[in-house]
Order: sequence, then C-alpha cells, then structure tokens
Amino acid sequence: MSGTTPTRPLALVTGASSGIGYQLALLFAINGYDLVATGRSDKIDNAAADLAQHGAEVIPVRADLAQSDGVKTVWRAVEETGRPLDAAVLNAGRSIGGAFLDTDLEDELSLIELNVTSVVHLAKHVARHMAANHRGRILITSSLSATLPTPYETVYGPSRAFTRMFALGLREELKEHGVSVTTLLPGATDSDFHARAGMNNTAFGPGMKKNSRKDVARQGFLAMMDGQAEVVGGDAATKRTALKNRFLPEPLKAAQHARKAKPQP
Repeated sequence: MSGTTPTRPLALVTGASSGIGYQLALLFAINGYDLVATGRSDKIDNAAADLAQHGAEVIPVRADLAQSDGVKTVWRAVEETGRPLDAAVLNAGRSIGGAFLDTDLEDELSLIELNVTSVVHLAKHVARHMAANHRGRILITSSLSATLPTPYETVYGPSRAFTRMFALGLREELKEHGVSVTTLLPGATDSDFHARAGMNNTAFGPGMKKNSRKDVARQGFLAMMDGQAEVVGGDAATKRTALKNRFLPEPLKAAQHARKAKPQP
C-alpha cells in the first residue's frame, strides 16, 4: 500500500459495501484506521472510494464469503499488507424469508456457509494473527434474532444464534492473549437487508419503523473499542425487546415472530 502512514492501525471489515458494514468501515476511516474492506459485488469499489475521502488507505476486496476461496482471498489481502491487523469486523451475512417448505435448499446451505462457516474460517485466521501479536479487537455481527426462534426466516435465526455463542466463547479464550471479542446484535435496521431477503411483503417491509444503521454501527464500534462482551444495536425499544427475550418462553417468541415474518398475499 504505497503512501500508507506506518503508524496508522489497520482494520478488516467484511460486508462493507452498504448498510451497517459500510457505516462501521466509515467509523474506522474517520478514526484514523486504514482498511481492508470486502464486499460481494463491485459496489465495494465505490464504497472504498468514499472511505478514502476520509484519509484512509483502503484495499477493496471483492469476494463471495459463502465460498471457501472467497475467505482465502480476503485473508490473502490482509497478509499482503505486511501489517498487523488491529481490528476485524466479521459482519457479512444475510437472511432468507419465506416458509421453509417453499424456500430453496441450496440457497439456505449457502446462507449457512456465509453466516456460519465463513465466520469460523475467517476468525481462525484473525484470532491466530492477533494472538501472536498479543493485541487486537474483533467485532462479530450476530442479530437480535439470535435470541428467539425465527419462523419464516427459519435458518437465519439459528445461524445468528451460532454466531453469538461462538463469539462469546471465543472472547473468553482470547482474553489471556490480549485480544477482545465483542458481539453486535442489531435489531431491524434501515438497510436493504430485509428487501434482499425477499421480505418486503411482511411486517419487516418498507413500512416498518427500523433502527438507524448509523446508530447501530456507532453502538457496535464503541462497544468494540470499550472491550464489551456484547451490545444490542438499536433504540431503547430494541434493547427492551432483547431484555424481555431472556425470559419469554421460546414457543411464544416463535409465534410472535411468525406474525411479523409470514409473507402476506
């Protein structure tokens, strides 16, 4: 990376093309970090150009993290900087709306590859790298959906429950190596997340009041920098929902989610 100031820290952000991921990458750029920023499409090049306007050296990496080769491509880009990785945000993920009887199996297996397998794969590289340097911060995006069954997003919720517990377990292991791990649990957010999941004909569609992606990203960034275990991303109502979900029975939460996520004719 020619022109890079050696003293600037380096951050990796996956899913940085848009939504919460872009806002997190922006916060790193504004706060003096250089970036390896990844996305699935050429939108990552536009995002990188925007981020560079804030003084960051940005390496855009186009990669499909649902494929093992995509994870390898991303980590190769980090290694080729020849620099220590100070922060890593494992944020890429997606949902699939619809009844499990109707959804496509291959699509759901691809979701698991992205939301679960790629997180473990990339975290293995990141954790070993940071532990060897005895420093680093990791932020792993989960979801408020990790706290309840998610009918009509039948595979998504369990994938995020895995991500949450994986992050909390990894946090405990890495403490002795000087590395902190924080979990971000966003509620419904004003991104294209639900539209891409095919859920515009549900209560999660365009008419729903959603959390600001800027606020969610800021909360995640600050929690990461503070070394917190996890943070619920969103407004006061979202945080109250997360608290209530600790005590409500799972069948009740499933019925509540079904009413919101079931496609309407």
